Amino acid sequence: MRKGTTGPGDDRLRVVVVGGGTAGWMTAAALAALAGQACRVELVESAEIGIVGVGEATLPHMRFFIQRLGIDEAAFMRATDATFKLGIEFRDFGEIGERYIHPFGTYGRPLGGVAFHHYFLQRHPRPGGSAIGPYSAGVTAAEQRRFALPDNEADDPATSFGYAYQFDATRFAPFLRDWAEARGVTRTEGRIVDVERERTNGDVRAVLLAGGERIEGDLFVDCSGFRALLIGEQSWEDWSHWLPCDRAVAAPTASPAGTIEPFTRAAAMPAGWRWRIPLRHRVGNGYVYASRFLDDDMAREQFLAAIEGEPLAEPRLLRFRAGRRTRSWTGNVVAIGLASGFLEPLESTSIYLVQMAITALVEHFPGRPIDALDRDGFNRSVDAEYDRIRDFLILHYHATRRSDTPFWDHVRNMETPPELAQKLALWRETAQVAQYSHGLFLEPSWVAVLLGQGVIPHGWDQRAAIPDPAALDRALETLQGAIAERVAAMPDHRVWLEGHAA
Repeated sequence: MRKGTTGPGDDRLRVVVVGGGTAGWMTAAALAALAGQACRVELVESAEIGIVGVGEATLPHMRFFIQRLGIDEAAFMRATDATFKLGIEFRDFGEIGERYIHPFGTYGRPLGGVAFHHYFLQRHPRPGGSAIGPYSAGVTAAEQRRFALPDNEADDPATSFGYAYQFDATRFAPFLRDWAEARGVTRTEGRIVDVERERTNGDVRAVLLAGGERIEGDLFVDCSGFRALLIGEQSWEDWSHWLPCDRAVAAPTASPAGTIEPFTRAAAMPAGWRWRIPLRHRVGNGYVYASRFLDDDMAREQFLAAIEGEPLAEPRLLRFRAGRRTRSWTGNVVAIGLASGFLEPLESTSIYLVQMAITALVEHFPGRPIDALDRDGFNRSVDAEYDRIRDFLILHYHATRRSDTPFWDHVRNMETPPELAQKLALWRETAQVAQYSHGLFLEPSWVAVLLGQGVIPHGWDQRAAIPDPAALDRALETLQGAIAERVAAMPDHRVWLEGHAA
């Protein structure tokens, strides 16, 4: 039987995933688990081609991916040396010396159809960047380096919050590979040297390997990273004029003794920002910067001067550009991960974008022949997610008061996408956050960054002035006390890790 074909009587769609790494094995595992009755999955990867694997910080959606596939959380965390994550700490983005935490979860609870932050602003009309933090259980726990699983009472702001993971990406793909192969995914080792296409419409018929193998398929998923072996370089929408950072230098350091922070850190730098991702066995570090404002040698020097501890490896230089395909599903090729687009990891969205595309593919999984409606539905979903995340990332740069370097001058004064400009105008006048039914970052996230970086609205919902001021102050004090009491009962994050996923 020719490699890549199905057996007698098996009319399932033949899906070929090109490229391993996080994107490839997440795709293969998810298709095997969620669409296995409709397809057979084969993944082609080459040991000659490495993965980026500089350390991954995720969003709470990753928890649901693990749960949906039926993977045990503790086993996953052991295999990847993972830690818990309650949010992202931003330093020096509004002004040098300021900091705030963007948590996973809400602030307080709405009252009378009015969001909590309106009541907060009514009593704190000129708040400091982190002033709203004590009204979030996630922020309070992160500040104290504590962790425990949230309670099921989702409407109680003192006991409910979200969490995600920080893990070693170089260990995640092998973990998923073992899991996926045990559930029927076929892995083929080999380097692709040619792509065979239909002359009439350009669809991919097969990929040819250096060893002479020819692998046919009905649907091809391009997870080959920036090389984009199947989707190609066409139809790219460049966003570098809004997100000018195009390089990163990265290196791990040893884990310090003592507690482990349950959050990722993003610290502003002269020409970009620096990440810090604490794992159990090491700390991931990187400096994302704009090469038009800083050369590689100076970036490396600034990076090594800023990181905590001695690097465990020589710093690696990574190159990228912000943007996405105008059509991530073209013909019978679906691009997922870096082959589809790239947004810098300022809000830890890289794996989420992979997961989102996988979900969209499952929801629009095709038959024979592939229906244009499936392609169009997938592309609309992917485009909307990329566009809204793009605007949220731009906000972090544009909403700055810094003027100390040419980079920060540029991003502060640049023209933003019209959609973001409208959101900012609405917030400044009314403290309202534009609502949409689909998308990653909802109202609490926008509130966290806007207030955290000093974008203070001129007004707020006047219904927040209805309660008696003294009674409102007592309610705010009670809420803050309840959160503080709940967090004080949590163990240290490292202690929880040792008990939960030792």
